[in-house]
Amino acid sequence: MMSQKRIDGRNYDDLRPVKFTPGYVIYPEGSVLIEIGNTKVICNVTIEAGAPRWKTRQNIPGGWVTGEYALMPRATTERTRRETNGLGGRTQEIRRLIGRSLRAAVDLEKLGERTVIVDCDVLQADGGTRTAAITGGYVALRLALQTLLEAGEVPPEVFLSPVAAVSVGIVDGQPMLDLCYTEDSRAQADVNVVMNARGEFIEVQGTAEGDPFSRSALDALLDLAEKGINELLILQQTIGDGAF
Repeated sequence: MMSQKRIDGRNYDDLRPVKFTPGYVIYPEGSVLIEIGNTKVICNVTIEAGAPRWKTRQNIPGGWVTGEYALMPRATTERTRRETNGLGGRTQEIRRLIGRSLRAAVDLEKLGERTVIVDCDVLQADGGTRTAAITGGYVALRLALQTLLEAGEVPPEVFLSPVAAVSVGIVDGQPMLDLCYTEDSRAQADVNVVMNARGEFIEVQGTAEGDPFSRSALDALLDLAEKGINELLILQQTIGDGAF
């Protein structure tokens, strides 16, 4: 354990407070507001009939799940310009990450010829926005598909394993779980981890922001990430009367 508390009073292996508000928007097939500390992301799911054209052309059965991501202009301390003239590289990277992560939670063939779009809009950013989008996006996706399941339009096997994500990093030489922005901005290493409830890794994105870090440091970060993700998976279960 650290001898001193972190900037927000947490221990090195603590998540920030997490809150899910399902049905935050009434029109989408699935909607949730996820709050992790001061980071707030609204995740809305739209289900459209028909698979993407590229799947139809290649005669690949089943549907598709894709992610969208946007940072609202005043989600940060200074206004961020809207991306009206094409998406920036960071946005495209995060969109692909969200899509890959959430597709790992669904049997696309059993989904049928449907396209599921998960829109993740950051209302307030204080670190970990992409991982919050994945964790909240899974809840919104589950809520949307649960409706199809109850209507008999998809089988229970459409659900694979629940998915969640968290950030970890090394700050002042100490591995830490779930970095806020102040910690993230001075981290010597920054790693985003996506896992499922079977304890399997879906994606690990990591970089040394300064000096390279050791294999033992990476192992410590992955252990922290697994601990945090397991806690997030348990919190996800509280949505929908534990139907997840």
